[in-house]
Amino acid sequence: MRVFKTRSDAADAIRNNRVLVNGGYCKPSREVKQGDVISVKKQPITYQYKILELVSSRQGAKNVPTYCLNITPQEELDKLQVPRETIFVFRERGTGRPTKKERREIDALMDGFYFDEEDF
Repeated sequence: MRVFKTRSDAADAIRNNRVLVNGGYCKPSREVKQGDVISVKKQPITYQYKILELVSSRQGAKNVPTYCLNITPQEELDKLQVPRETIFVFRERGTGRPTKKERREIDALMDGFYFDEEDF
């Protein structure tokens, strides 16, 4: 489906339980069926795809919408925009690194946006 750049990246994601098929964990050799829903955790959001049709050979990128449908909820896609909209620390050029107090304030702001892989 061209979700990952390489097959080894896809296999690593499956081994690390970042890919679910119909809500359950799977192995790299798992065969999918028409109608299966695949969830892929790629920081910071979880993409969801529905298999529309199976293919027997490798297809071009422009044929992907024919075979799978991106059903990722809009609230997941909105997570991509949150860090750009809310957090921006302005510092005059040449004023150096943040002080310890400023660093703690920055960390307190950023604390809500970072999470562990165990949250999946």
